Amino acid sequence: QLQASGGGLVQAGDSLRVSCTASGGTFNKLFMGWFRQAPGKEREFVAAIRSQTSSTFYADSVNNRFTISRDNAKNTVYLQMDSLKHEDTAVYFCAARLLDLFRKDVASLSPNYEYWGQGTQVTVSS
Repeated sequence: QLQASGGGLVQAGDSLRVSCTASGGTFNKLFMGWFRQAPGKEREFVAAIRSQTSSTFYADSVNNRFTISRDNAKNTVYLQMDSLKHEDTAVYFCAARLLDLFRKDVASLSPNYEYWGQGTQVTVSS
């Protein structure tokens, strides 16, 4: 089970960190991802991180602004969002799968994830 938290209302240019905590004992084997969905739009990939090496993948739209990280001891994955823009407004979902992925084009596809959290709202005012 995945539980996302940390969303809120911020101004453009601000920073925000969202978290996703997993229950169970296999977190250090999970490949973790963040997706987002804005009103009237399809869900889109944001970032992903491998289970052990912590290699990361980012969507072009957030590269150099967002940072995904994980703390396996806390069963938690984070998404640090800096220089937020109005267009970052969306519900942010964390997702997980049991086997690592090695290519961004594969990691960016939502059907490749087996487990999903409930989402946390991030609103960026312009």
